[in-house]
Amino acid sequence: MAVLSKIRERSLFLIIIIALALFSFVLSGLFDGNLFNKTASSIGEVNGEPISREEFAQQVELYRNRSNGRSTNMQNVNNAWNSLVSEKIYQTQLEKSGVVVGEKDVWDAMVTQISAQNSPQFANEAGIFDPEKLKEYIATLQDNSEEDASGAAAWRGWINYEKSIKKNLEQNTYNALIRAGLGSTLSEGEREYFMQNTSVDVDYVYVPFSSIPDSLVTVTADDMKSYIKANPKTYTVEESRDIEFVQFKIEATQEDENAIEAELMNMIEDREEYSSAAKTNVTVQGFRNAEDMVEFNAENESDTPYDPSFYNKNGLSKVAADSIFDLPAGEVFGPYKDNGMFKLSKVMEVKQLPDSVKASHILIPFVGSATADPSVIQTEEEAKKIADSVLTVVKGNKSKFEELAKEMSVDKVSGAKGGDLGWFVYRTMIPEFRDYTFENSVGDMGVVKSQFGFHIIRIDGQKNKQKNVKIATFSRRIDPSEKTENDIFEQAETFASDLISGNDMKELAAAQNLQVQPVLRLEVFDDNIGQLGSQRQIVRWTFEDGTEVGDIKRFDLENGYAVVRLSSKNKAGLSGKGKNVRSIVLNQKKAELIKERSTGSTLEEIAEQNKVTKRSSMAVSNSSPVFAGVGRFVDIAGVVTGLEENELAKNIVGKNGVAFAVVTKKTLPTELQNYNSNKKNIERALSGRSLMIFDALKENSDIVDNRAVFY
Repeated sequence: MAVLSKIRERSLFLIIIIALALFSFVLSGLFDGNLFNKTASSIGEVNGEPISREEFAQQVELYRNRSNGRSTNMQNVNNAWNSLVSEKIYQTQLEKSGVVVGEKDVWDAMVTQISAQNSPQFANEAGIFDPEKLKEYIATLQDNSEEDASGAAAWRGWINYEKSIKKNLEQNTYNALIRAGLGSTLSEGEREYFMQNTSVDVDYVYVPFSSIPDSLVTVTADDMKSYIKANPKTYTVEESRDIEFVQFKIEATQEDENAIEAELMNMIEDREEYSSAAKTNVTVQGFRNAEDMVEFNAENESDTPYDPSFYNKNGLSKVAADSIFDLPAGEVFGPYKDNGMFKLSKVMEVKQLPDSVKASHILIPFVGSATADPSVIQTEEEAKKIADSVLTVVKGNKSKFEELAKEMSVDKVSGAKGGDLGWFVYRTMIPEFRDYTFENSVGDMGVVKSQFGFHIIRIDGQKNKQKNVKIATFSRRIDPSEKTENDIFEQAETFASDLISGNDMKELAAAQNLQVQPVLRLEVFDDNIGQLGSQRQIVRWTFEDGTEVGDIKRFDLENGYAVVRLSSKNKAGLSGKGKNVRSIVLNQKKAELIKERSTGSTLEEIAEQNKVTKRSSMAVSNSSPVFAGVGRFVDIAGVVTGLEENELAKNIVGKNGVAFAVVTKKTLPTELQNYNSNKKNIERALSGRSLMIFDALKENSDIVDNRAVFY
């Protein structure tokens, strides 16, 4: 990028500037105390116990390694935080409960792990898991931890494994204690049975909220604020920031594409170039006449390696398949544009190959091969001699192949079937095995070496031979030139400077045919910013003490720049824009109106007052809360099943309306001899609630979170 070019040009000047900036930072830290305050060494606290920076960094690194680069840094930070907070919360609760998970508990859990039980590394001569072998392995890891970096990393990995086992034990132990207290009694089971199975025949009046026009009800801002204050957990919002940005992407121009295409065109034929080493013109071999395509692609810095595989027409790039497939060997096609690159392609070889093959093999491993376990002691040379001897035997007596495969092959799956691998297509097998089976004939036998060992191969069948081609392709990615990078850098820098000078962002963007993108309610630990993707640097800037509303800053992105303006700071607290608040308050007010006018002492009077019809429904229960002609109302059924016969129940407020009811008949279920199954139903429901244990513990813990200071 252009930034790098400018750094190289002004390296001494920048070093001085950076040194002065660092010195200024250290001085400011000394004067304001931030350099040595608590947050400088502590990521946070859980119930008074600190989470150190070192401890936290190790946990972040653990999650980074586990993800293999698939997660962002902030995702790793959040995962590490949640893990450590969980660990410390459970440790606190176990200490209060007087429960200790000790080394023996961890060891007992470790030796029962399936991975340990099934590992040949920890098995004795009889193939049975031996705990002493595991102890020896752990001791060896510890001894090797001081020898080199890989040994230290392996030991850290084991320590983290032990910690994860202990953490799971602690959580499971505490959760088991909670679940033990979530029992039930037979009396509760009996009550549950009658509650669910008591049914009633009911006369009722149902007044839906929709029967009252919204225009008759006034909902004020104060009404909504009062509701929000009464429900703070639902409508509490975190501190946040609003920004707007303009993105400047560094993309190749048409001029850049033309230059790349011309470069590839110039590479097709041999050409004369001046050699400073030879001090004369030399002939540079072109793409058409090059024979060693691996060397050609490497010397000319192709953006894709040489692929020696054969392809049928369907396997070639759709962009050029029609043009390439019918070319004779040695002919070149291109330059052509494909998948963000300009390419040259040359037909290296044309062959008739089957689309699938059936083969058998006997696999002989050697020390260092992928299939070698500790019992394998033969060297590569010795394994090759064994494989050659087996080949001689099976060529002389073909009936011996299945017998030797069962006896000698380290591939036990195919070995049990006499070496039979079944039918497979071209891309199924590793190249060495594939090339032999597809490029030779049915009945042929030979020895092939791969990463797994030496294969004695027999080709048992081939289907549907057809034309295939081997294609050499040279590729050049369509990247922007240094001039383009410099132009975009200058454009972004000028745009930011003009904004700082007082220009309006939307007007300035419109004049340059650019788009202003707003992003609302960024929270302190957010990582993703719309189409910019993961941009933690921008989020941190918006929350820094010195950043004020209206401030402008240019940020370097992976593929360009973003000029960002902080447009608003939103304080933490109750949201004035709670979800569905108006409709909730509207229905509450409608319910009060219905109650006020429903003064009658009978259902007929109440129906008349609300201009609705009295209805009847039979066999309404908690397990079948259906009211004929109206619908399913769980909240109303729960009330009417608890009423006595001929009792008028008024103002039963449901989700969508208000009900009035009289039970005309109440039917109790048949008594049972035992209510144990109902008791178990209650216990299962309570057990499900145990999943909320951690959320409850976290809510009642004193947690200090300083992550935003460091990440």
